[in-house]
Amino acid sequence: MITATSIDRDLSPFKAKLLAHPLYTKLNSIEAIQVFMTYHAFAVWDFMSLVKALQQKLTCTQLPWVPVGSPSSRRLINEIVWGEESDVDTSGKPASHYELYLQAMEEIGADTTPIVSLVRAIQNGTPWEEAVNHAQIPDEIKTFVRFTLSTATNAPAHIVGGVFTYGREDLIPDLFIAIVRGLANQQKGSVDTLLYYLERHIELDGDEHGPMALQMMEELCSESSKNWEEATDFAQQALEHRIRLWDFIAAQL
Repeated sequence: MITATSIDRDLSPFKAKLLAHPLYTKLNSIEAIQVFMTYHAFAVWDFMSLVKALQQKLTCTQLPWVPVGSPSSRRLINEIVWGEESDVDTSGKPASHYELYLQAMEEIGADTTPIVSLVRAIQNGTPWEEAVNHAQIPDEIKTFVRFTLSTATNAPAHIVGGVFTYGREDLIPDLFIAIVRGLANQQKGSVDTLLYYLERHIELDGDEHGPMALQMMEELCSESSKNWEEATDFAQQALEHRIRLWDFIAAQL
C-alpha cells in the first residue's frame, strides 16, 4: 500500500534534482532574470488551471448549490483559489498572481508578449489546444503547458490533486528570494514587485495549506492503491516536466 512516506521517497530524487539544478547559478543578472521570467510565466499561468479544476471537482459550482465532498477539501481549494485569483498587488489593488507576475515582468523589463498573446487567444475563444499549437513559443514550453492543461481538463480529481500536491509543490520562492534580493542591490526598484510576489507565495502557503493538501489526498485516494499509484505517477511526470523546463531555460542563459 502506497503511503505519504513512500510517495515522498519515490518523488524525492526528482525534487532533489530540481533543488540542485544548475539553472539557479545562472540567474546572476537582471538580464538572466528577465529571460527566466519570460518562460516561467507559462508555469505561473497554467498552475491556475490545476487549482480551478480542483475547485470544480471538489466544490459545488452549479446552481442550486448543494454540499459536495469533504468540507476540509472545499476549504483548502477555496482558500487557494482566493489567494491565487484574488490577491492584492503592491498598491493594495485586487490582482491574480498571474497578473501580479505580469506586473513584475513589466517592472523588470521581461518580455510579456509570448504569454500575453497565448492567454489573449484563449480569452478570444480559441480552444486551448489550438492556441498552444499556433503560439509563437518554443516546443519545450508547449510540451509543459500541454501536460498541465490536459491533466486539468481530463484527469479525475485524485490525479489532479496528485499533480497539484506533489508534482507542482512550489520550490521557487525559497530558492529564488535570496537571488532576487541580491540583484535588488544592483538595480534598485526593478525587482520590488517580483520580491513581493515571492514573499506572498511564502506567506500564503504557510504551514496550513501543505497539511490540508495532504489530507485532501488521503480523502481522494483513501484505501485505493490504484488511485495512489496514479496520483504518484502523474506527480512524477509533473516534476519531470518541470526539470525539462528548467533544462530549457538554463540553456537559454
